[in-house]
Amino acid sequence: MKKVLISTTSFGKYDGSPLELLKQAGLEPVMNPYGRTLKREEVLDLASEASGIIAGTEPLDGMVLESLKGLKVISRCGAGLDNVDMRAANRYGISVYSTPYGPTPAVAELTVALALDLMRRITEMDRDIRSGKWRKVMGSLLSGKKLGIIGFGRIGRKVAALLLPFGVEISYYDLRCSTPAIGCRQVELSELLSWADIITIHVSPASPVKTVLGSMEIGLLKQGSCLINTSRGGVVDESALYEALKSGRISGAALDVFEEEPYTGSLREFPNVILTPHIGSYAREARAEMELESVNNLLAGLGVAELAKMSSNY
Repeated sequence: MKKVLISTTSFGKYDGSPLELLKQAGLEPVMNPYGRTLKREEVLDLASEASGIIAGTEPLDGMVLESLKGLKVISRCGAGLDNVDMRAANRYGISVYSTPYGPTPAVAELTVALALDLMRRITEMDRDIRSGKWRKVMGSLLSGKKLGIIGFGRIGRKVAALLLPFGVEISYYDLRCSTPAIGCRQVELSELLSWADIITIHVSPASPVKTVLGSMEIGLLKQGSCLINTSRGGVVDESALYEALKSGRISGAALDVFEEEPYTGSLREFPNVILTPHIGSYAREARAEMELESVNNLLAGLGVAELAKMSSNY
């Protein structure tokens, strides 16, 4: 029986049909036993006999792919492929797939929730009450704010669509995007940073620039603004962000992704910073759709076309 490594931490937890489909296809799932992103050596161990990987964000670089002699398919359960060495995959004849549409509504809705939380300082006051303090903190309306979106692909556009009814003014910056959006204007990055009350980042995982907001860019942020990153770790220089929060240049931040995960860094010191454990796509409906699509892609890549076709109605 062919083995398939499933490296994500909650695969099949809320909907068992993707796992059942794998078993019907004669495949043996090998689950991630660690409850976190796998390290390189753990991938090599768990996938040593695997024909396919349903992948998360673990490193699938050239060394890993060269070592996994039996690997035929990588099916990413998520949109980004920046953890996969595509050149090495092509060199070794490994087919690579992703699920680019599944995470869009979940990540966009999380972004809206974080924006509202930052404006009304909900998490901050919740922490106070839990520690025995009864302290009313004055918040702000989201309505009337200037929202700057960095990265205007599927998720960035969905965020704009969700927030326009709140009465926000929206500008965006995108290296690739030239298609206008109703109610939004395209500007250069420097203008966006100095203009926006709230900055939210949704850059493509395939972006050629890893760090979008370094110390220079963070220095351009409008005094008292807020920053949200639900995109990917490393996009924001966390040390520069720390200094901006410490100096009071920005009034708050919300991060769902980090340079190193699990995150144990110094941003935990600030009560006005919301930290979540990379749960952008962790909405039940979105995860179920992504997991089923990742199995469909895997089966197609392994040549089990009929089962992949049938599974669309599973």
